[in-house]
Amino acid sequence: MTPDRAGSPVARLRTRFRPRQRPRYAGPSFNRMIPNILTLLGLCAGLTSMRYALDGRFGPAAVAIVVAACIDGIDGRLARLLKATSRFGAEFDSLADFCGFGVAPAFVLYLWSLRSAGGFGFTPCLMFAVCMALRLARFNATLDTPPPIAHAYAYNFFTGVPAPAGAGLALFPLFLGLEAHALRLPWLEALAHHPLFCAAVLIGTALLLVSTLPVWNFKNFKVPRDLVLPLLLGIGTFAAVLVADPWAALAGAGLIYVGLLPFSRRSFHRLRQDAGRQVEQE
Repeated sequence: MTPDRAGSPVARLRTRFRPRQRPRYAGPSFNRMIPNILTLLGLCAGLTSMRYALDGRFGPAAVAIVVAACIDGIDGRLARLLKATSRFGAEFDSLADFCGFGVAPAFVLYLWSLRSAGGFGFTPCLMFAVCMALRLARFNATLDTPPPIAHAYAYNFFTGVPAPAGAGLALFPLFLGLEAHALRLPWLEALAHHPLFCAAVLIGTALLLVSTLPVWNFKNFKVPRDLVLPLLLGIGTFAAVLVADPWAALAGAGLIYVGLLPFSRRSFHRLRQDAGRQVEQE
């Protein structure tokens, strides 16, 4: 038998039905883009909260910032899980945090309460945004200079209150005011809505952001076995309250977080003392 000629019908059919090679494109896979997509969604949520505030819809504005905080807690961990960490992702996340947690909460509180105080009401908002920018810049600077091995315990702590928690603490007057309005407590609503109260909360949160207070980051937080069930029960109870009465749950979470700060500081100093003893023994 003679081989098929190039122009024969059989050769043309073989060429026509030959499987084509899939083109290969240079660039990152879609899985590695998922963390940046989540960061983008968090940025959009922060911007949307300002739009809601301009429309006078402060409840949805607060929800949008809470959604941005939840997304911020996921994207970084997902990037490490997918091995998709990059310098671009870190910088993009920092810029999104400044917009969603530095500008948006101050903007919402200004329109909700502080606008009635005129120029003096704008000062706490400006201070909060500046302190948030400084806190994020300090965090980015520590990415290139990790703590030494002797201070490995410092990996379990933030220096100062993190950005999402700072946004939640700054919105405490709004959470309290919305809850007071739902419960029909005019005196509590007037207190939460007062410009002095909002200014005090903003300034206090701004100072916590730029402070050197060691704060648990809960990344490698180990729970004793006898406390696992009570912790799960507490989380389930909080989730139930969050669904039934979200403003009370968010306001209570802010108070609980502030109450944990002294314990976090005590834990940090205890670990530092233990590390110092081990170094002396060696």
